[in-house]
Amino acid sequence: MATTEIAVHGSATSADRKPIVNDFSIQVATVNGSGSQSANTVLLRTIFQMGVPVSGKNLFPSNIAGLPTWYTIRASKKGYIARKKEIDFVVAMNPETAHEDVIGLAPGAAVLYDEPLKLSELRSDLVFYSVPFDKIVATVCPEAKLRKLVRNMIYVGVMAQLLNLDMAEVEKALRKQFAKKVKAADMNWNAAKAGYDYAVASLTKSDPFTIERMNKTQGMIIIDGNSAAAMGSMFAGVTVVTWYPITPSSSLVESLIDYMKAYRVNADGKATFAIVQAEDELAAIGMVLGAGWAGARAMTASAGPGIALMAEFAGLGYYVEIPGVIWDVQRVGPSTGLPTRTSQGDIEFVAKLSHGDTVHPMLIPCSVSECFSMACEAFNLADKLQTPVFVMSDLDLGMNNWMSDPFEYPAQPINRGKVLSKEDLDRLGSFARYKDIDGDGVGYRTLPGIDHPQGAWFARGSGHNEKAHYSERPDDYKNNLDRLRRKFENARNIVPKPEMVRNDGNDLGIIAYGTSHHALVESLDQLQSDHGVKVDYLRLKAHPFTGEVHDFIATHKTVYVVDQNRDGQMFNLLKLDIPAEHVTRLRSVRHYNGLPIDARSVTDDIIAQEGR
Repeated sequence: MATTEIAVHGSATSADRKPIVNDFSIQVATVNGSGSQSANTVLLRTIFQMGVPVSGKNLFPSNIAGLPTWYTIRASKKGYIARKKEIDFVVAMNPETAHEDVIGLAPGAAVLYDEPLKLSELRSDLVFYSVPFDKIVATVCPEAKLRKLVRNMIYVGVMAQLLNLDMAEVEKALRKQFAKKVKAADMNWNAAKAGYDYAVASLTKSDPFTIERMNKTQGMIIIDGNSAAAMGSMFAGVTVVTWYPITPSSSLVESLIDYMKAYRVNADGKATFAIVQAEDELAAIGMVLGAGWAGARAMTASAGPGIALMAEFAGLGYYVEIPGVIWDVQRVGPSTGLPTRTSQGDIEFVAKLSHGDTVHPMLIPCSVSECFSMACEAFNLADKLQTPVFVMSDLDLGMNNWMSDPFEYPAQPINRGKVLSKEDLDRLGSFARYKDIDGDGVGYRTLPGIDHPQGAWFARGSGHNEKAHYSERPDDYKNNLDRLRRKFENARNIVPKPEMVRNDGNDLGIIAYGTSHHALVESLDQLQSDHGVKVDYLRLKAHPFTGEVHDFIATHKTVYVVDQNRDGQMFNLLKLDIPAEHVTRLRSVRHYNGLPIDARSVTDDIIAQEGR
């Protein structure tokens, strides 16, 4: 029977239009817990293995099973990997959202749907493909209880035929996904083949979307940011990890547990690390500071609600000056907010986490490769500055799959900063823990157990002088705070410098950070090609801001600061940091609906503010 319904768009069918090759987005709409993650990963990897740049983003609910979930795959011959605002091809498998999924499409899009949904009745300007999934899955999966999980692989086969995907690559991706489950791999492969065979026999290609082989992914890997961060932390020499599970950071420590068990256990079976699940986040960071005081490289990972609970100990680490690394995989707030949506909503909060005059360095990765490399940088920075350092990832980066070149082995040796040995103390003859000898605000420290009578010092969170003695003298307190400020100012010279993506002397500039970068790369092209607007672009990598940031603002008439939060948090931090006469040059672009930022939204906002 004929199951393809060709919709009319203008005066010609979709089949008459020029093919759209390697440049479109796919959205798969299913329900959480249905086994769709494996099918979507296979589809993503197949396109990747065919040499086409690709990215995948999972929009999932915060419950265990049963609620709607969407997975978007973007294939881009130009290498754009940000979320695309427009959806070109929908795979509609969820009855609860199917109507909304179809109604929101632009004319000319394609829809593959489960036959009972009868979606072709909704619109006449789309291409519809109807597939009887239950009938097909019954032929390849005798066990009824497994059919719910296997049926999703049928749409992989159907899409492979419609998009011209190589079935050999589908099988390769599928068997990688089920590498340790041969029986499951065979059953899912049979389902994919059944979907492909059905499409060959019963569907007529009527949409313009197709995949053709390229050679733009050779040698690259696909990995999520949390796994990359875990790997980088291991290479950085972490030995103590404390945590309390919270979405979306849990998989960072879970991955690290696997890596450490595989690579940080001696031949005699003894682990060279300690990973502890604490009773809460406050306890977790307290353990990090205890381990850091003792000389270990220690870290924790959390998200906004957990970071909030860490405020008291974050202030202690700042004031007592103990190194530690905290990964903040940001999600949407306030309060519980949307636990499975992405945001850059902790930037302003973390910068001054705790009470009183407290300020923290932050590193801000934009890619999985920077999750790896900035892990090493964060531990070195924490040791050099003797302070907690926050690495500000987000859900989009941490939990989604990204393409990357293989990570480079760290070229720089571990830097433990100003740690005095017994020999150093013999030579010096005295030791004052909080004395600024070098003028950079950073004192010298000793580690517990040092065999020298001058090596002891008291780590107290109350007032103290440069010898770590208890003091409530006004001048001791002020001198200490001034030194801490001097240390933070010196940090401007050693944190990662921003990336000057484009600086051609244009009047307009953009400052962005983190995962917004990928949308900005695409937006720059849109601004120039669609509107004739040329814009320079600086990507922040760290706080405090370096001189390059001030210079960029000073040399542009207008600078748009892009935030993935409601209140323009980086915009606010910059306003506090730059000279007062430059504040009016800054304008804010904000994206805060929980979805990863897209280029079109940035472009439209800037054009609107420019009055064009």
